[in-house]
Amino acid sequence: MDIKLAKHDKRYIESTDDVYSIMQRVLLRENKIDQEKEHLWIIGMNQRGYILYIELIALGSYKAVNIEPMNVFRVAVMKNASRVILVHNHPSGSLIPSEEDKDITDRLIQVARILNIELTDHLIITPRSYISFRTTRLMEELEQSLKYVPPYQVVERIRKEEKQIAKEQLAVEKNKTRAEKEKREKLIRATVTALLDKGVPIEDITKILEITPKVVERIINLK
Repeated sequence: MDIKLAKHDKRYIESTDDVYSIMQRVLLRENKIDQEKEHLWIIGMNQRGYILYIELIALGSYKAVNIEPMNVFRVAVMKNASRVILVHNHPSGSLIPSEEDKDITDRLIQVARILNIELTDHLIITPRSYISFRTTRLMEELEQSLKYVPPYQVVERIRKEEKQIAKEQLAVEKNKTRAEKEKREKLIRATVTALLDKGVPIEDITKILEITPKVVERIINLK
């Protein structure tokens, strides 16, 4: 689920405080029941730190959330994010990373490397405070881990996933281009019709809109 930024939210990430400032407000916007569940968000950025998207990847129980690594990076690949930050909340109020928190971060670091995406940090947040894996050097420790360095077969599977995501992105871009073309054609038809109704000669219309007489004639025939 795509999370929309508020008007006063920063669009650039310069520090962990910026991340927490945004995600604290996102958490507090949830209803009371959902605040008592673990959320897992991913923030996608370009290389300069500009936020491309914030996505809610999973919503779990009061003490756990299950995720699939490729679900974390699917949107990142589609939106060409070169850096991502993982954020999840602890409804208990504790900021101590669990072994499960460390383990999933370890796995995601390896998947990110294969996709050539930088997993910059992992934040655990509560309504009152947060902890950063990067600031506490836990991120550095996990980046040295060999536990989830994938064998050849796993690498190939992830590459196939990446190709599939690329195909999906291409399809989205084609649909977007088609929609933009249809919108432009609709605007031209409306403009030509309005000019004709005002008695503007076809020759003048073609010069004003930079279109051919055939286009104008086709619009006239459609009226």
